[in-house]
Amino acid sequence: MAAQSASTPATRWNKVVQFPLVRILLASFMVILAAIATQKLILLLVPSQGRSVTRIATLISIVAVYGAYCAYVRLVEKRAVAEFSTGGALKEFGAGVLTGALLFSSTIAVLWAIGSYHVTGTAAASSIVGPLVGAMMAGVAEEIVFRGIVFRIVEQSLGTWLAMLISAVLFGFIHLISPHATLVGAISIIFEAGILLAAAYTATRRLWLPIGLHMAWNFMQGGIFGVAVSGTPAKGLLQGTLSGPEWLSGGAFGAEASVVAIAICLIAALALIAWTVRRNQIVKPFWHRLSAPAKESLAPTPVEER
Repeated sequence: MAAQSASTPATRWNKVVQFPLVRILLASFMVILAAIATQKLILLLVPSQGRSVTRIATLISIVAVYGAYCAYVRLVEKRAVAEFSTGGALKEFGAGVLTGALLFSSTIAVLWAIGSYHVTGTAAASSIVGPLVGAMMAGVAEEIVFRGIVFRIVEQSLGTWLAMLISAVLFGFIHLISPHATLVGAISIIFEAGILLAAAYTATRRLWLPIGLHMAWNFMQGGIFGVAVSGTPAKGLLQGTLSGPEWLSGGAFGAEASVVAIAICLIAALALIAWTVRRNQIVKPFWHRLSAPAKESLAPTPVEER
């Protein structure tokens, strides 16, 4: 009877749903659907559409994306949403914001010093609202999808290093759909953002640090320095332009495609990876864990606040 019940349709279906690729597709579908459906519904119900309505719809979509991810984790993975645990959340988010702002400001400072970045004017303080809302949406939604879903689930099977590579490549090449996208820009995103943000997640095993870093990086680009964000033109507090060879300035894709940004972000990523290794937060691939003691086969848990 026990053997018979183990092969019931419900059991077989559960095995299918728990397969890593299925979980990635299901979770991504739920999150993306929540984002799109929420914005579409609000814009459909509100008769007068303008920038303010669009921004409000975006903010509500952020909540919907978070809710959809939490619903997926609890219903499908049947566990607490540890990657959004509140212990140390404010500190980690703040550290991410500070790090992202510092990294991009450093990039712009170098580009300005060598004559590649120029300020041509300024704008009203209200000009930062649009870029801020956009940065918030990108930070939350993209980190949930690429680090909370893709990286985390792949890491459980293939280990940290392969998960970092796969999620970084996917994250880079998804930017090929951006305006003014280039192959160089996509590859730049792989090295400067894909690796860095995955490393930020492994450092704490929570999403607060990479979300804060991602948000601040995007906001500083468009909202403060007024340069394109992944190929999308932006108008920020400063009206900035980039000049010089594309490998240096980033061209129409923006400073993200600059060798300066790649170098600065890789240094930060290596520092986070070194921190992760020292704290024994690296997950080995499943074939190395098969013969390991049970306590060594467990994935790292979120780093406790000290």
